[in-house]
Amino acid sequence: MQQHQNAWAQMGKAVIYILVVMMGFGCLLPLLNILAISFSGSAAVTGNQVGLVPVDFTLAPYQKMLEDSQFWRSFLISVERVFLQLVLNMFLVVLMAYPLSKPKHEFHARGFYMKIMIFAMLFNGGMIPTYLVVKQLGLLNTIWSLVLPGAVPIFNVILVMNFFAGVPKSLEEAAVIDGASPMQVLLRVYIPCSVPVLATVALFSIVGSWNDFFSGLIYITKVQNYPLMTYIQSLSINIADLLKSGVSASTLENVTQLSNKNLNAAKIVVSTIPLIAIYPFLQKYFVTGIVVGAVKE
Repeated sequence: MQQHQNAWAQMGKAVIYILVVMMGFGCLLPLLNILAISFSGSAAVTGNQVGLVPVDFTLAPYQKMLEDSQFWRSFLISVERVFLQLVLNMFLVVLMAYPLSKPKHEFHARGFYMKIMIFAMLFNGGMIPTYLVVKQLGLLNTIWSLVLPGAVPIFNVILVMNFFAGVPKSLEEAAVIDGASPMQVLLRVYIPCSVPVLATVALFSIVGSWNDFFSGLIYITKVQNYPLMTYIQSLSINIADLLKSGVSASTLENVTQLSNKNLNAAKIVVSTIPLIAIYPFLQKYFVTGIVVGAVKE
């Protein structure tokens, strides 16, 4: 009887592994198709001849982007934005979550601030009032117009707050007995114990600010100030205009290998490279940070 149960358990595990592999491969197929399209000629792409392998291999889409000085300018603007957003988010989220993690008898105004925070998470002024506020503050066409509107992500505050609430009280009491101030308790007890949730909210901040292109369309009117996602979203090919401008034969030959479809595929590939490089260093904390930070006992 025990042997039959073990056999069924092994078969169950095998089925689960097969399903997971199939699901993973299914998620990978569209990415491989996008990669193949980005390296394929415009005729093959337009004719829907590209599957998982490039057809009429070409580097023209990447050459168009990488030879463009505005591409690199926008790339640096996005890097700056991600850095500023990450520092500001982590600073404000931690400082807001720490007092809110205290019980009501230690922080009497906790309930009041929690209500304000939940209300702000569920309701907001909308796009037009936010734009008017940013404009009145003189932040249009600056990096701060991309950073400040999302300075305090309430969802991240709740995750960190719940994680802080789960830190053993005895650790804080021991630090206080040793003469630690509240700020020292935060820096030397809570933050070292909360690496999983802090890495998780850092990942949220990085991915959100890097992938956001809509804020650039709203708050930035000068192309030279576009972040990367906004800039590559605006790229397009118009061969008729190029012919009128009298481009060289070699340039025209490269451009005819392009279409908006394979150029857009190249945009997707280029834009995901930094995230793919960062994610492996933070993903090991992701599940722990989400599960522990989302549950309040």
